[in-house]
Amino acid sequence: MPNYLDFEESLAEIEGKIEELRHQMDQGELNVTEEVAKLELRAEKILEQTYAKLTPWQKTQVARHQNRPHMMDYLKALITDFTPLAGDRSFGEDKAIVGGLGRFNGRSVMVIGHEKGHDTESRVAHNFGMARPEGYRKAIRLMNLADQFGIPVITFVDTAGAYPGIDAEARGQAEAIARSIEACLHIKVPIVSVIIGEGGSGGAMAIAAANSVIMLEHAIYSVISPEGCASILWRDNDAKETAAEALKHTAADLEELGVIDTIVPEPMGGAHRHPEDTIKAVGAALEEVLVPLLALGGNELKAARRDKFLEIGQKGLA
Repeated sequence: MPNYLDFEESLAEIEGKIEELRHQMDQGELNVTEEVAKLELRAEKILEQTYAKLTPWQKTQVARHQNRPHMMDYLKALITDFTPLAGDRSFGEDKAIVGGLGRFNGRSVMVIGHEKGHDTESRVAHNFGMARPEGYRKAIRLMNLADQFGIPVITFVDTAGAYPGIDAEARGQAEAIARSIEACLHIKVPIVSVIIGEGGSGGAMAIAAANSVIMLEHAIYSVISPEGCASILWRDNDAKETAAEALKHTAADLEELGVIDTIVPEPMGGAHRHPEDTIKAVGAALEEVLVPLLALGGNELKAARRDKFLEIGQKGLA
């Protein structure tokens, strides 16, 4: 049984009844095939109606769903011959950001991304995808390495934000994020970023200043979380739904503003219900976006990236 979100209550009841009837059929207690079929059609209709009109806050919940495919899932499915590269050569290794060399559809690529973890043990190990300065300095090192050898960079963004702890601040969190953004804008190889879940604040932007930004349909990307925004502006966490609406952090909003370039539709019910189909769709979108960039020269790529970010928001002001 999937982990249901609070707005999926009616769906949970129906699918729970379906599972109960199927169990009874398996035990040979009764034959309710026709009733199960009717309930399945009803559940499918409710699912379609629910996901056709998700609010920004509901999309936030979907983007954070624990069963949504994470960076390592994309890595295992899309990247072959992956060799992880660890450490920032200054302080240490940060497992919130995973990076290394591999092949995407036969081409050498540098892959960098946030990993949140799937269970309690892995989430703690990866610090819930919230990187410390050494994580961003590792990303800088890997981007510069890719630049040196002419290898395109693919990044996967999925973080609530950079780690806000005292130790991270003491080691220069803000400076590390700024340097990482600078590295994204400076290198002369293609960079493609994919927002696969939650893109939070500078922690996300640090590896997302790309030539092309791809975003999953129910992912979110914002300068602050709805809860953080509600706490600051309304001093009331219950205003998170209002904040989510105001932040314009959905894929449709961000495409309109020119912040992202491509929206990848998710299977009905979200990526967490059909992870394999979602990963396949992201792989197809990456291929479509990356191929034209490979034909451009280094100076063209760098200039195009600079112009892209200078123009952000102009669509909304026109």
